[in-house]
Amino acid sequence: MRYLSFYKPGFDNDAPPPNVDFAGMGALIEEMTATGILIATDGLQSSRKGLKVQVDEAGDFVVTDGPFTETKEVIGGYAILEARSREHVIELTKRFLAVMGSGQCEVRLMADAASEGCLDGQIAMGEAAEGVLSQGN
Repeated sequence: MRYLSFYKPGFDNDAPPPNVDFAGMGALIEEMTATGILIATDGLQSSRKGLKVQVDEAGDFVVTDGPFTETKEVIGGYAILEARSREHVIELTKRFLAVMGSGQCEVRLMADAASEGCLDGQIAMGEAAEGVLSQGN
């Protein structure tokens, strides 16, 4: 099962958390990549360098530049993980947070078009996205 983990450091700037074990992080990334658990990962820059794109009730697109005020909700990085179970992804997340030294992760099971129950298996996610984008303003 694939999971998307959002890392929330609890602050909004480009510096890493103060208690990061960089050697431990490198070893963890290397191990998880070699075993096929870690599919992708990266850190994110401050929300002041970001933006939000929304569609309003009239169907118009609204772009809002950062920074965003709720620092506890700021996403500092992400990882896509291949885990055997919910329990397995919890253990992987605990290992990650141990080397980060602080923060929290929101972990979500990813929808997979090939999985049972995802859009009834009738349409691939890419085709769904193409349909939305072709309606753009």
